[in-house]
Amino acid sequence: MNDTATMVTEGLPVASTTPNLPAELGMRLRRHRLAAGFTLEQLASRAGIGKGYLSRIENGKKVPPIATLSRLAGALGLEIASLLMSPRSRKPWHGVSVVRHDEKRPAVLGGTTFGYDYFALSDSAPTQALQPFLFTFPEQIDKFVFFQHEGEELLHLLTGRVEWQVGAQKFLLESGDTVHFDSRIPHRGRSLGGPATALVVMYSPAGMNDSLA
Repeated sequence: MNDTATMVTEGLPVASTTPNLPAELGMRLRRHRLAAGFTLEQLASRAGIGKGYLSRIENGKKVPPIATLSRLAGALGLEIASLLMSPRSRKPWHGVSVVRHDEKRPAVLGGTTFGYDYFALSDSAPTQALQPFLFTFPEQIDKFVFFQHEGEELLHLLTGRVEWQVGAQKFLLESGDTVHFDSRIPHRGRSLGGPATALVVMYSPAGMNDSLA
C-alpha cells in the first residue's frame, strides 16, 4: 500500500453511531505517527491532506473516509487494519483466523459520514495484504464522493440489490454477483430498494506494481 489513494470529498462532520470511534481512531493514529517520528505537518504532507484536517482526526473531531485512512496508513508504512482496529479487538495471529457467525465484530467505520459500514471479518495481522470486511450500503450517496485507493478490491453481494460504479461504468448487482476491480479507479455504490450487504476483500500489498492484472 502506498500514499496515493484519494477521495473527492472528505472532512465532513462526524455522524457516528459508535460514540468512542472518533477518539479511539484519533489516539491510534497519533500513536503510530509519533512512533514513526513524524510531525503533524510531515504526515499530512505525505498523505496529501491538510495539517488542520489531520489534527481534527487525531483529536477525535473527524472520522475520515476509508480512502483517507488508506493514504495515512500508506504514509506511515502500515496496512490499513492497523488504524481501523485496536490491538485488543484482535486475537493473536498464528497463520489462521476463524470468526464464528455469532461473534460481535467491531464496526471499523460504522455509521459514519457517508453511510458505509465496515465490519472486520478476520483477526489477521495488520501486516496481511488481504483485508476482508462485511459491508453495508447506504441508499443515498453524495454525488461528489468516490473512493479511490491503491490495490485491488473484490465485492461479493450477499443480500439485496446494489448499483455499483467503477469509473464511468455502472453495474446492477444482485445477491450472488461479484465484481473485481482495480481500486485505483474511483468507485462507489448504493443499495436499491432496501438493505444490502456484501463481502468486500481489499488487497493492497506494499510495493505493488503500478500495472495490475
